[in-house]
Amino acid sequence: MNRKEEKRDPESIVRDIRRNTRRKFSADEKIRIVLEGLRGEQSIADLCRKESIHPTQYYKWSKEFLESGKSRLTANNLRQATSDEVKELREENETLKLLVAELSLKNRLLKKTEHLFKDPEADI
Repeated sequence: MNRKEEKRDPESIVRDIRRNTRRKFSADEKIRIVLEGLRGEQSIADLCRKESIHPTQYYKWSKEFLESGKSRLTANNLRQATSDEVKELREENETLKLLVAELSLKNRLLKKTEHLFKDPEADI
């Protein structure tokens, strides 16, 4: 051992050992474990003991699994617009913008010339 390793505090050494020996689960393993838990053939505590994971970890994976499935099913219901539809909507949007601009100008002009068309005797 070199001197740097000898001077490290025991907590950092233990932390490094745990980090290096931590078991990493693949996505397939996580899915398998979550599905086993959802089947309900054994308790979650027994399953976690068998797989050497903490129940909190199981519930975290389960929540992620269910949420991703929910979002995937929701995404399938939403239809993507085709490029033709997008082009058509953009053209319609441009036409509507021009119409709004034209009507705004007419409205402003009418407000400015409104006093010319008022009947002065009608105010009395």
